Amino acid sequence: MTAVEPDPILTTEFESIARAVERETAGVHVELIGGRLGVKRVPDGDHGRILNWLLLLLLPLNPGLFLHVIGQGLAVGAYRKGRARPDGILAPLDAFVGAGEWASPEAVAMTVEVTSHDSDTNQRDRVEKPIAYAQAGIPIYLLIDRQAGKVVVHSQPDEDGYYQDTHSYAFGREVTLPAPVDITLDTTPLKDWVD
Repeated sequence: MTAVEPDPILTTEFESIARAVERETAGVHVELIGGRLGVKRVPDGDHGRILNWLLLLLLPLNPGLFLHVIGQGLAVGAYRKGRARPDGILAPLDAFVGAGEWASPEAVAMTVEVTSHDSDTNQRDRVEKPIAYAQAGIPIYLLIDRQAGKVVVHSQPDEDGYYQDTHSYAFGREVTLPAPVDITLDTTPLKDWVD
């Protein structure tokens, strides 16, 4: 990951860079979180299976909410200068229709990240994204941490841009996601999709 100094023009420059990199380089996504330019590899099969597991659990939850897993970009972070592509976004089915590549997070109920084998996954998924998603006012950030064998639920973003409530659960335990999701997940299947 390469550090970049924040600048008012940076977001526009980043968007141009992201389009060029993702068009020319198969297998990567580019993000801007906390002023840092990051490259994220396209996920492996277990990563995709975890997202499909979650999609199937959340689908009957509410016909108005859908887990988007297609790489939709969100404007996140302080003053929306950041750009992230969450692994999953729980939002109304039509939340991103006409929104473009970097949508507003206003309709988002939850973001989901599944850790990858990238060298910067610790910094990106465990440190920077909870701050960026809280600053964007996203009610829940769900981290499925394959390396640590746990699920971390961040909720209740405050005015200072931090989640007030964070709980960590080992794979195999029941995990309750608070409002606006309001569902309990049996995380036992996650044990089969770690390495």
